[in-house]
Amino acid sequence: MEIHEILTSLEKGKISLDKAKKLLSLYSIEEIEGIAKIDINRRKRKGIPEVIFAESKKIDEIKKIIQKTLEKTNSVVVSRINKEDYSKILAFAKKIKIKIKTGKNSSTIVLFKKPIEFKGGKIGILAAGTSDIGVAEEARLMCEAMNCKCITSYDVGVAGIQRIFPILKEMVNEEVDCIIVVAGMEGALATLVSSMVDIPVIGIPTSVGYGYGGKGIAALASMLQSCSLGLSVVNIDNGIAAGAISANIANKAIQKNSIKQH
Repeated sequence: MEIHEILTSLEKGKISLDKAKKLLSLYSIEEIEGIAKIDINRRKRKGIPEVIFAESKKIDEIKKIIQKTLEKTNSVVVSRINKEDYSKILAFAKKIKIKIKTGKNSSTIVLFKKPIEFKGGKIGILAAGTSDIGVAEEARLMCEAMNCKCITSYDVGVAGIQRIFPILKEMVNEEVDCIIVVAGMEGALATLVSSMVDIPVIGIPTSVGYGYGGKGIAALASMLQSCSLGLSVVNIDNGIAAGAISANIANKAIQKNSIKQH
């Protein structure tokens, strides 16, 4: 439907106000000087904030997209920032008086105007080894940008399997809505966690590994071949995707519980 059709239908009572808002949100795309088309209302439509993939963009382009996006929304995620651009983006955020969230060993940041409220669901994030922390932190930042609380524990891989049980018990006791498992090498941790809980598990294979099946190929294949039901898998090193789907699951669970209580 075109915009005038939506408004006419609303005026005649053929569609509800909520339906009109949903249809109008489809038109909310902001073009920035021929560089990018920003889906300003993605958050309202899908619950997912705008994400800027910075790796293939010039620093001036990134700054323009950040500034334009924050004119219309409260937050934006910038992922895969090049090393030489990272400090420049932090300095730019300070210059325009925008707050930031960063992650350990991560090239992803969240920029926001008003404090992000953790009123969404609850997510557990596990990383097999210290080399996996950067990807785990990318997932955490995405989850937090979507208003979710995160419980994290890193370096709990199967090489020392006893390390996983205390934190897994804590996550179950805290009633997390979803668990993200980040693992490289053979990626076995995701299967282990999935076999022990009745909670959706999102596996992120990482490019940690070498030789045959290196660069995350073995971890990806292992997670995809898992015989433990309840495990879903995203692409290699894709913390953004895992964070988005986990936060959507967690936030939907909170919304449904809230409706039932009322």
